[in-house]
Amino acid sequence: MASSRNPEIRKDRILNRSVIFSPARARRPSDFKSKSPANPNPNSSECPFCIGHEHECAPEIFRLPKDTSDWKVRVIENLYPALKRDSKIIENEEENPKNDSNVVVTGFGFHDVVIESPIHSIHLSDLSPSGIGDVLIAYKQRIQQLHLHQSIQYVQVFKNHGASAGASMSHSHSQIMGLPIVPPTVSSRIISMKEYFHETGKCGLCQVRSEELLIDESTHFFSVVPFAPSFAFEIWIIPHDHSMHFHALDNEKAVDLGHLLKLMLLKLSRQLNDPPFNFMIHTSPKDMEASQFPYMHWFLQIVPQLSGVGGFEIGTGCYINPVFPEDAAMVLREVNVVQ
Repeated sequence: MASSRNPEIRKDRILNRSVIFSPARARRPSDFKSKSPANPNPNSSECPFCIGHEHECAPEIFRLPKDTSDWKVRVIENLYPALKRDSKIIENEEENPKNDSNVVVTGFGFHDVVIESPIHSIHLSDLSPSGIGDVLIAYKQRIQQLHLHQSIQYVQVFKNHGASAGASMSHSHSQIMGLPIVPPTVSSRIISMKEYFHETGKCGLCQVRSEELLIDESTHFFSVVPFAPSFAFEIWIIPHDHSMHFHALDNEKAVDLGHLLKLMLLKLSRQLNDPPFNFMIHTSPKDMEASQFPYMHWFLQIVPQLSGVGGFEIGTGCYINPVFPEDAAMVLREVNVVQ
């Protein structure tokens, strides 16, 4: 039983966070179910993401397969973007630079949507490994396109599943943002991974794998509950081979990753009552030095939304997790999923 453990404070050496493990706040890990499952609305009559409604969407960037009405994946502009892709705002900033003491960067950037299936009722975990691979290849291609823009420094791929996880549309989709900055959390991750490498001579993510924390593995990837997860039942999927950039993914590895990602999403759904979740691809910034290769390693993070973030977390940046990662990994290993 997790409640027999004493509380611990662990340091996440990858994301540079401290996490308090407080098992007294939880029931048994196997009983840690979502109180608000995602259960997206299956009604597609008004959905612009469904096949046949393409004209109702923001402009399309590309589709897979290309040049066909029988598409599997579409990448479109976000109708309500957080950043503007109008290059004129860069020109205006150059003509009128700001001289105040506050740091202001132009709001130029890209905010796209990846429609993962033409069918409204299909979730990402319903797709075959090759179908998920198509979605991953769409991410790769869009990242490569965004890297052609000189002002873009970092590209964030993420998925929100369920309204409480931030999804405003029930049709399965994910998002890509091309940013003119390297976000602080990314810079912190780079510094933390560099420090670990200088202390040990090894890549922190290459050393993450342990039998207690391992959930499953495929030919090219393995899935673990990290040593100091900020969230209960958080999962990381990591390439076996040391790789700096997600967009180095080839077709074979995309299908292999699709298989393991599908398995992890199904395990979370079966064990935790189809919880809302987020996943994020943590890759490297566009401009990296060759000297940084030994310690930079991309990974995919899955966070089921089982509880909210409170004032302590917001105020300190230190998270409280009621489930020890060793217990979470054991529970997830034991979930039988037939694909």
